[in-house]
Amino acid sequence: MKYHKFSEELVTIAYVLLKTDLGSEENVIEELKKLEQIKRVERTFGDYDMVVKMEAEHIEKIREVIAWNIQKMAKVRATRTLVKKEEN
Repeated sequence: MKYHKFSEELVTIAYVLLKTDLGSEENVIEELKKLEQIKRVERTFGDYDMVVKMEAEHIEKIREVIAWNIQKMAKVRATRTLVKKEEN
């Protein structure tokens, strides 16, 4: 898969778990790949159908992309977001 790369240093990393409609995983992956902040998508078994790694310059951008792009995708039923803690 090809993903967009940032040219500047990133400070926020998040992992988003997605539930999708049955059989729609490939379509959702194709839509996710269009988003600049998406760095990796892995299909999974269990309660969620995939995990998405996101990177952005700040948490507000992560929140915005999830709310206005990912959650509004036609075949996405639910999301759960985990934000990586900064290391000291």
